[in-house]
Amino acid sequence: MVKKVLVVDDSQAEIRLLQSVLEKGGFYSVAISDPMKIEETIEEQRPNVILLDVVMPGRNGFQACRDLKSQEAYAQIPVILVTSKAAPSDRYWGEQQGANGFIAKPFTPDELLSAVNKFA
Repeated sequence: MVKKVLVVDDSQAEIRLLQSVLEKGGFYSVAISDPMKIEETIEEQRPNVILLDVVMPGRNGFQACRDLKSQEAYAQIPVILVTSKAAPSDRYWGEQQGANGFIAKPFTPDELLSAVNKFA
């Protein structure tokens, strides 16, 4: 069975890059650029893993991760933060919000696929 990954990023270029790597790695991906539509998309698509950008307008990735992990219906879905905010304090803050993994931009295809495979 093909695993489904939800990609949440406000940059269309990043979405295309992530989807390209995921598809080459054998994953099916669904992408959205509006972090306010994550829960709605989860209900429709039932992803196995979520790749979540941190710096987004409206609701940043830390907030979105915390919101997801605080709701029983979504708490078990692994969330991997994919971000340019790669300082140790950012990683720590992501873990405190419930993130299951962390990938710093720029990343290699192998780094991305390894992280997704860990949870898919």
